[in-house]
Amino acid sequence: MVNSPKEQDAQVLDALHRARFGIPPSSIVALRESGSDRRIHRLVTPTGSLVGVVNGDRAENRAFVSFSRHFRAEGLPVPEILAVTDDEGAYLEEDLGDDTLFDLLLRGRAAGEGDVPPMVAAVYEEAVRMLPEFQVRAGRGIDESVCYPRARFDRQSMLWDLAYFKYYFLKLAQVPFHEQALEDDFQALADFLLRAPSDFFLYRDFQSRNIMVRDGRPWFIDYQGGRRGALHYDLASVLVDAKADLPMSFRAHLIEIYLESLGRHLEVDRDDFMAHFDGFVLVRILQAMGAYGYRGFYERKTHFLQSVPFALRNLEHLLGAWSAPVRLPTLFDSLRAITRSTRLRELATSAPPLEVVVTSFSYRKGVPADDSGHGGGFVFDCRSLPNPGREARYAPHAGDEAIIVDWLERHDDVHAFVARTGDLVESAVAAYGKRRFTHLSVAFGCTGGQHRSVYCATRLARRLEQRPGVRVELRHRDVQRIQKVDT
Repeated sequence: MVNSPKEQDAQVLDALHRARFGIPPSSIVALRESGSDRRIHRLVTPTGSLVGVVNGDRAENRAFVSFSRHFRAEGLPVPEILAVTDDEGAYLEEDLGDDTLFDLLLRGRAAGEGDVPPMVAAVYEEAVRMLPEFQVRAGRGIDESVCYPRARFDRQSMLWDLAYFKYYFLKLAQVPFHEQALEDDFQALADFLLRAPSDFFLYRDFQSRNIMVRDGRPWFIDYQGGRRGALHYDLASVLVDAKADLPMSFRAHLIEIYLESLGRHLEVDRDDFMAHFDGFVLVRILQAMGAYGYRGFYERKTHFLQSVPFALRNLEHLLGAWSAPVRLPTLFDSLRAITRSTRLRELATSAPPLEVVVTSFSYRKGVPADDSGHGGGFVFDCRSLPNPGREARYAPHAGDEAIIVDWLERHDDVHAFVARTGDLVESAVAAYGKRRFTHLSVAFGCTGGQHRSVYCATRLARRLEQRPGVRVELRHRDVQRIQKVDT
């Protein structure tokens, strides 16, 4: 009788454990399925546990083992390599437990602790703060000869990722495109990305599932695809990690933490860094979507398709806020077609939350643009309402301060306006949820953007926050706050 693959893996790991420690493990249990061909197991021993990995791709194993030993010697929190088979087809490593940062994020949300629970936010912040340690300090000493499958994230690597997206997502999702025009855009994008400094260690898959959490601290795994490359890619990877679905405000916060930490290792031109950042966000999203298509559409592992609707949200934000100085008309036409696809949005068993951006503004400075790329939404004119700003004692205050709230709520027409606009928006929110839309913009304008619009926007935001499946971002674009003076 021929042993099953699991039994064969168990035999290899049992023999490796005996050779290293002189005793067999008490048990060997297969763990999670990974996004590669590695088979991961937990070996339970009388004194604890460790992890065993079996993988026919020796070059991938060699890279992981080499990088792990180097990073460990540099004092970074990565698993210790305990043993490797002579043929490099399997290895044993330190067991970091079962909690990934992604797992903790989902558990915290399910417990009602917010979009990014405080403990989870702290781990994200520490992980991003430590990223330059891998990229710059420890990255200087890596053995480039083991980089897999290439030593650099160069033009060829970029074009591989873009082709991966074209063949395994665009084609399998049946999105039409002009082949040569799309290839021209791919070349233009690669030209642009290659202008960024690239003599750093590129982790390649720096995202929440590859950050383990032990004793409240981040530990790092799955950097076997690392190579030389630009700094931007890894930061983009963790921010647009699809199903993590981090709020845009938290992403901006992490960018600032990263740039501050990076500045301790080298001189940073923030404007130059951000000028290239959107391009690396784009290529990372496309690489991930290629993986979802390959594993989901092609290999029929449907759970990988659960990430597609979340990736569409990332694309929407990127298309709406694109600032990189490179034109990609055919690629962007294809991406817009993807974001409009109801069929692709319905791939998830549960839809991404509907993000409602509620903004107050002054008509003197113009109606705010919708940076989601959708256009549309609601714009409500509050100038017909009573105006507290006409009285000198109220003028300096904002519409969300108690003194203005009390004044406005003494007027019945204010209550009526808030109720009617709220009902109208809530009906749209319900319809958007059924159709798995992911973004709605609502703006309230008044003369100065200080009182009535701020009050109405705040009231609506508080109302919508009570709805399940809705994420609200409140923005007061033009409000002027009273400067508090310490006494």
